[in-house]
Amino acid sequence: MTTRVLLTNDDGIHAEGLQALRRELVRLPGIDLVVVAPDGNRSATARAITVRRPLAVREVRFDDGTIGVETDGMPTDCVRLALHGILDGWKPDLVVSGVNHGANLGEDVTYSGTVAAALEAVIHGLPGVALSMASPHGEWSLRREHVWDFSAAAQIGARIVAELDRVPLPDRTILNVNVPRRTPLAVEVTRLGRRRYRDELQPVETRPDGTRTFWLYGQEHGFDPTPGTDLTAIDAGHVSLTPLHLDLTHETAMAPLAGHGFEGLIDRVGELVDE
Repeated sequence: MTTRVLLTNDDGIHAEGLQALRRELVRLPGIDLVVVAPDGNRSATARAITVRRPLAVREVRFDDGTIGVETDGMPTDCVRLALHGILDGWKPDLVVSGVNHGANLGEDVTYSGTVAAALEAVIHGLPGVALSMASPHGEWSLRREHVWDFSAAAQIGARIVAELDRVPLPDRTILNVNVPRRTPLAVEVTRLGRRRYRDELQPVETRPDGTRTFWLYGQEHGFDPTPGTDLTAIDAGHVSLTPLHLDLTHETAMAPLAGHGFEGLIDRVGELVDE
C-alpha cells in the first residue's frame, strides 16, 4: 500500500532541515513523497494564510533530480494548495512539516509555522507530524550560521512516518516531535511546558519622518523545569513527542461560567437599544 506524504516547512524549500528529511523519506518503501514549501523563510507566521492576493507557485528541481513546488505563501497555504488540487489530483494521506531549524516547545507552538502546517492537516481529517531540532548554539538560540547536523532528526522523522499507522494517535491530533541538539539519550511522551520569555524592547533608530524602529525579542528564553514536559525533556537531551490538537476549550471553566448569570447581559442590551 502506498502512502502519499506531503512534506513542507516554514524555513523555505531549500532549507537544510527539509532537504535532510526529504532524502530520508524518499528511501522509505511505499512512500509517494511530494514537497510543497515556501520559497523563503516564513518562521513564526503561525496559522497565517494568504487571502488578499493570488498565490504564486513554480516547480523546483532538487539536486537528485526530483521535483518540488515552491510558493510565495505561508506554510499553511502550502498544505491548502496540495489539498485543493495544485498537484493535478494528487492529495496527501499524511502531512509532515520540518525539520525546523530550532525547537518548537511550550507556548512557542502557537507561533510556529512548522506546527501550523501540521495542524492544517487535522482540519482536513489527516494525520500530521511536526518535526523540529534544537539549535546547536544552545537549545533556545535562533542563530543559524553554525553547521547544523540534521541526520538524527531526519532519521527519527522518517522512522515515525514509517510506523505512524501503528502509533495510537487519536483523530484530529498531530505529533509534535522535538529532537535535542546532541545525540538523543531517550524518547519521552510529553505535554507542553511553560516558557519564561525574556523579551526586550531595543530601540534601533528614529527616521526623519518620526518613525521609530525597535527589535522586540530576547535571545535566551528560560522555562519552568517541570517533569513530563517537552521543555524539560529537551533540556535533558531526550526526544520529545507531544500530541497536540486544535480544541482550545478550557473544559473546567465552562461550568463556573454557565452558573454566572450572563442572562443579565441580554437585559442590558435591551436597555441600551431602548435608550
